[in-house]
Amino acid sequence: MKHTLQHIQYEFNSKKRLKFIFFWGHQPAKDGSVTKSCFSQWWEDGFTVKNETFKTAEHWMMAEKARIFNDEEKRNKVLTVNHPHEAKQLGRKVKNFDPVIWDEHKFNVVVEGNHHKFSQHEHLQQFLLNTKNRVLVEASPRDKIWGIGMSENDEHITNPNLWKGQNLLGFALMEVRDQLKKDAGIKSQEPRAKSQEPRAKSQEPRAKSQEPRAKSQDKKFVNSW
Repeated sequence: MKHTLQHIQYEFNSKKRLKFIFFWGHQPAKDGSVTKSCFSQWWEDGFTVKNETFKTAEHWMMAEKARIFNDEEKRNKVLTVNHPHEAKQLGRKVKNFDPVIWDEHKFNVVVEGNHHKFSQHEHLQQFLLNTKNRVLVEASPRDKIWGIGMSENDEHITNPNLWKGQNLLGFALMEVRDQLKKDAGIKSQEPRAKSQEPRAKSQEPRAKSQEPRAKSQDKKFVNSW
């Protein structure tokens, strides 16, 4: 687990300039465009794993919860219900549930589910990749495990030391983003260390490029933040 609350707090306290993207809610835009709502577990872009279809990442999470505790009946029901709220309610009724065991698995379960979700939908993958290295934060005032227990309009929202929750969903999405970057061969956005030796000056003038510089194709996404 690379991304943690403790790590973000350390960077913040070290005066590193952090950029945040706050999200909460799952409703799509009226024009059908991709928005931050796609980060929600309830976002309705399904995906398929081993010939099984999961309607949302929430369905995946609850199906895996049932599998871990060997409740095949609940798992099968999760796969048949339409709304993620129904899947969540079934997940709460899983037999033989042990919170200690679930705590050991839940983060990786959500990372895996979201990797399936974002890798199987090009528009979602591109949206996530275009968040660059920003810190993804579920600004849910109701959730202190997957969110930060605060709303986006809270005056302390940009101070991780004052968050009231763990932000596990935000960090899971950042893990997925790292995996997608690796899959796509995208190098880290971290600044390169400065060389300790002075760079030799070229004795010849640098030739100007004869071709116009191509415009970015990702302008729509980059300017979204």
